Amino acid sequence: MRVVIVTESFPPDVNGVAHCALQTARHLVDRGHTPLVVAPATAAGPGADAQAPCPVVRIPSLPLPGYPQVRVALPSRRVTAAITEHRADIVHLASPFVLGVRGMSAAARLGLPAVAVYQTDLAGYARTYVHAGEGAAWRRIRSVHTAADRTLAPSSAAQHDLESHGVPRVRLWARGVDTVRFRPELRDEGLRRELAPNGELIVGYVGRLAPEKQVELLSGVCALPGVRVVVVGDGPSLPQLEQALPGAVFLGRRTGDDLARIFASFDVFAHTGPFETFCQTVQEAMASGVPVVAPAAGGPLDLVDHGRTGFLVPPRDADAVRDAVRALAVDPALRASFGATARVTVEGRTWAAIGDQLIGHYEDVLAARKAVLAA
Repeated sequence: MRVVIVTESFPPDVNGVAHCALQTARHLVDRGHTPLVVAPATAAGPGADAQAPCPVVRIPSLPLPGYPQVRVALPSRRVTAAITEHRADIVHLASPFVLGVRGMSAAARLGLPAVAVYQTDLAGYARTYVHAGEGAAWRRIRSVHTAADRTLAPSSAAQHDLESHGVPRVRLWARGVDTVRFRPELRDEGLRRELAPNGELIVGYVGRLAPEKQVELLSGVCALPGVRVVVVGDGPSLPQLEQALPGAVFLGRRTGDDLARIFASFDVFAHTGPFETFCQTVQEAMASGVPVVAPAAGGPLDLVDHGRTGFLVPPRDADAVRDAVRALAVDPALRASFGATARVTVEGRTWAAIGDQLIGHYEDVLAARKAVLAA
């Protein structure tokens, strides 16, 4: 199968869209398929794709004003040319909004089926950043996804949102986790002594430092006695968070095995953002054997089994986050039980298993197209 993955982001970018697109490309290659990635150009230059599992076509782009880590592709005929030259059987649209819209248009012109993967709560971002535009965001989402042969939602909450806003042909497709890289055995006592020299309980956050993540909700956790908050990630909110979270340790962006070692060295993982369509970092924490505190909204509703692998708390409630962390801080046995159960829960969610499900969706779409043409 020849697949073109049109994605709004791809490594070296570090975010959920980029990571999922990379894992999809890897799995397709592993299964003997032939993928091509089309993505915005990055500031890293032409060497950025040296380790990519397949060819990557980069489209000229500009940094998003106020958030330079995010780049937006410029109009270009290279999208259609790339799909044509690859002789694609199917087009995979990863979180389509700008570049993905062009990919959808190109697929339609070329008579190719398209699978659109919903991954970013753009309506929630509109509420956060401009305090308006939620309706316009949903109109854009509905327009793009209605044109696709199938939309894949990462969680039951995302599927419900899409269907309630009129998006047809929605199916559930979750995300995988690397259970070999992320595992409890990587817990590092030396690292823990560096982060918490007085033996404090370590509460970690991993992710972008941006307004929609609402990391400032950890302020109450910082005030708990015997607790050290550790923040991994970067983004435009860093200066404000350094003021809002006194005593917290900011490690910046970490990746790969270094990140896995940090995850396993947490005592509790706390996620604060209410707009997650999936929330991969929650799943990575669970694979690392760490109990989770997360908002009862979006993707975490599918991931966290309240009272068994962690606690779900009301969104945007700093007191609830603090109280959930405190309940875990005073009960080592509860932490151990939640962490062990969390690990068992995710052991079957490998990228290989999830990738095979995706290929199944491709095959369904191709078969449906073939049936229509034969009718």
